[in-house]
Amino acid sequence: MWLFLAFLAVPLIEIALFIQVGGLIGLWPTLAIVALTAIAGTWLVKSQGRMALSQLQNSFQKLDDPTEPLAHGAMILISGALLLTPGFFTDAVGFLLLVPQVRVAVFRYLSARITVHNFQMGHPPTYHSDSGGTVIDGEFEEVRPDPSTPRRPSGWVEDSTRH
Repeated sequence: MWLFLAFLAVPLIEIALFIQVGGLIGLWPTLAIVALTAIAGTWLVKSQGRMALSQLQNSFQKLDDPTEPLAHGAMILISGALLLTPGFFTDAVGFLLLVPQVRVAVFRYLSARITVHNFQMGHPPTYHSDSGGTVIDGEFEEVRPDPSTPRRPSGWVEDSTRH
């Protein structure tokens, strides 16, 4: 229901703002503002995205929890989509998401309402069998020797015929 209301309300808000701003400053300045915010937003998203990617790589190198850098990256991505969407309301929300303090506040708000049941990083999955032993999942391919080639020692072990 909330998603339906958002898809209904956002275009109505944008249309109302376009009418108000266009009536106040005229058509061409209004279109210029929309184009300039898209250009400025693209540049800001690019620079903020690089910083978020750097923070994400740092957390992976240190084997830290990557949740916050991933969330920041997702918010920057959403910000870029909002800034490329023509409109004043979407631009305002997009620019707000580019402010690191706003992203931190949104992350804290969302993380307080989300429960993580399991998180594991840096260890391959292992499975325990019914007999109590550890089973490691893997794949293999059987390679059969070509019968037409003569069998000689591989060189990995000592030749038993030479003593």
